[in-house]
This record gives sequence, structure tokens and C-alpha cells, in this order.
Amino acid sequence: MNSKTTLRYAGLISVLVLGACASMAPSTPQEKMTFFVTSVGPGKGANLGGLAGADAHCQALATAVGAGKRTWHAYLSTTSGGQPAINARDRIGSGPWQNVKGDVIAINVENLHTDNKISKQTALTEKGDIVNGRGDTPNMHDILTGSQPDGRGIAGNADSTCSNWTTGADTGAAMLGHSDRIGLKDDVPSKSWNSSHQSRGCGVEALKSTGGAGLLYCFAVN
Repeated sequence: MNSKTTLRYAGLISVLVLGACASMAPSTPQEKMTFFVTSVGPGKGANLGGLAGADAHCQALATAVGAGKRTWHAYLSTTSGGQPAINARDRIGSGPWQNVKGDVIAINVENLHTDNKISKQTALTEKGDIVNGRGDTPNMHDILTGSQPDGRGIAGNADSTCSNWTTGADTGAAMLGHSDRIGLKDDVPSKSWNSSHQSRGCGVEALKSTGGAGLLYCFAVN
């Protein structure tokens, strides 16, 4: 084999190796993403079609940006209503979770509910956009959760899940979290990412009135 043939052969091998590596590497940053805030809500206020509809919304948005190979669940709790209550923390996998930029927001479920890194800069949408927060127009930092700070459902008879995410009426209420972790001065609960305050109703306008757009937290369970 002469020197020219050797060089051509080596070049061919390099091209094949680089091509193989490229085919194995993620084609979009979203393929490594395991957490995001939905860029839009389903458009029916807090009527998400129950947990199944909320999960489908997360899955559809993830799929649209190339992250559909994972199974996505919405971070939502439900109350009993004649059925076993479901806790948001029990339906999102075990972690760790990172946003589209690779920022790790929590390493496991316990860390998520004690010392996570969720903030306006890290609670990004599936497209990598920052969610409007307090001081922005419009404010959209109210995220539907129906959960206590520990990620479990809220006990009692008062509605905190808009009838388990099946109504967009002006009545009812849902527990909300603040994706930017900003709230009233010296009021720690209002700065919670998952349990800040109740909505004024379940409809689109009711959610808008306190700074919401029917957005959800989505977590990859695998």
C-alpha cells in the first residue's frame, strides 16, 4: 500500500468514526433534558383532562423538541374524591433532573423538596426560554401543582386541584407554585416553587389574575 493509498484509507476511517460518533450523540440539547416548565398551557385553565391529559401535554411538548424518547409526567397531586389520592412527588421518577441547558435542579426526590435549584434562571421551558415572572408583562410564574411543600396532596375538603384537574370553571381553586421563587416580602410560603398560594378559580382568566397561564412542571420519569 503506497503513501497516497494509506492517507486515503486513514481519511475514510476518520470519516466513518466521526459519523458514527455523531449518530450516537444527541442531535438537540433537549435530548438530555429531564425537567422543564411548559411553554404553554392546554388553554382550558386548570382543566387538563386529569393527570392523563396533563402527562400527555408534557409528552407532546417534549416530543416537539426532540425529547419524546423519555416518558414525561406532570408534577401534580390529586385529592381523594372517592379515589386514592396521588402525590406529585410519587409520579416523577427518582432523578436527577436537569433543564435544557444542563443545569441540575435536583438530584433526587428528597433534594427536590428540600434544597433544589429551581429559580427564574433554571426553570426553563422545553424550548429553553425563561418563564415570565414577577415584574414581567404578563406575569406567568404561577405553576399548577395542587401540592404541599413536601410534594404530597393537600388534605381536607377545600378544593386545591380544580376537581382533580378536570374543571376550568370560575369556581374551585388550585394550589400554585412560583417558578421564579419570588413572592411577598418576608412571606416565605409565597416564594415556594410548588406551594405558594391558591388560585382565585380554575378558569383561564382566574389563573391570569394572580400571574398564571395554566403552566406545568414536567419531569422525565426515566
